[in-house]
Amino acid sequence: MNYLQPYIAAAAFVLLTACGQQKAAEKKTEEKVGENLVQLSEAQVKNAGIITARPEKRIMAAELKVNGQIDVPPQNIVSISFPLGGYLESTKLLPGMHVNKGSVIAIMEDQQYIQLQQDYLTAKTRLGFLEKEYARQQALNQSKASSDKQFQQTEAEYRSQQILLKALSEKLQLISVNPASLNEASLSRHVNIYSPINGFVTKVNVNIGKYVNATDVLFEIVNPDDIHLGLMVFEKDVNKLAIGQKVWAYTNSNPSKKYECEIILIGQDVTPDRSVQVHCHFEAYDKTLIPGTFMNALIETAADSVLALPEEAVVRYQNNQYAFIQKDNNVFEMVQLKTGGIANGYVALPQDREELARASFVTKGAYSLLMKLKNAGEEEEE
Repeated sequence: MNYLQPYIAAAAFVLLTACGQQKAAEKKTEEKVGENLVQLSEAQVKNAGIITARPEKRIMAAELKVNGQIDVPPQNIVSISFPLGGYLESTKLLPGMHVNKGSVIAIMEDQQYIQLQQDYLTAKTRLGFLEKEYARQQALNQSKASSDKQFQQTEAEYRSQQILLKALSEKLQLISVNPASLNEASLSRHVNIYSPINGFVTKVNVNIGKYVNATDVLFEIVNPDDIHLGLMVFEKDVNKLAIGQKVWAYTNSNPSKKYECEIILIGQDVTPDRSVQVHCHFEAYDKTLIPGTFMNALIETAADSVLALPEEAVVRYQNNQYAFIQKDNNVFEMVQLKTGGIANGYVALPQDREELARASFVTKGAYSLLMKLKNAGEEEEE
């Protein structure tokens, strides 16, 4: 059998040479393909379901993506203080509680409330006396039984007492005490604080027993029935907006739930970061939307005829968008795109790249190409 050894050795040499040539050819092909190109066999193209097509001209309304937060108009936010100051005797308010307009939200106490009520009742009693004296002096003056000076002095005292009583009445109403129902039996050191609106308590700045000044804010109540969406739009995009435009807003925690809004006001001043505030009104009130919540939003701008691809043709990788263009028979190149608006399952292509209109894009199977390209790159690194 020794006479066969030279032939076996020669056959092995030929086989190894062929394998080496094949690997060299494959390596040469890989070098030719490059890192953004992927080449498939006919079988791989069929299995991946690759379909190519040119971009279509479609009428699409571009979407402007912005962000902002839930806002409440000033008339729906009330900061509650107490004009005369005093000690907080009691309150049951906690942040998040709902209160109704006119309900008692706290009770204050102080000796100055007693003094004010006393002054009012004393002034009211004296006014009754001066009113009768004024009528008497007026009758005497008409009959020339008293001097004009005496009558004028009585009239001045009467008018002054009317002014004093009116001033004390206004002070009482300032602390929610009804002067008409006040008498010596209803004098009290306690004064109630009432809620001026329906809403939710957002701040409680005091505790029981604390002395508060007239300038201190005790509570803050917000009525969310008329909440707005405040958006910040860059200066360059403001000319695309108009009153009445539709806006679709969503939160980071639940992006699938869209809230329909409408632009009601566009700001007329530009902030230092070159943005303008835009106010939007929610079409339907949702109690889960809390003032201050961060929101993303899509604004529909004017419709236009643009080049577009099916959404499936555009894939995302590392926060960038890509599509695959057919370069040769079963050779595809991955290109980065900055897409425009999305509507009815199509995504708009950048309008400043005219060469894309002549390209043949992978409209089905793009994700499979992305996986093959990236997996091949990871294997090469290993």
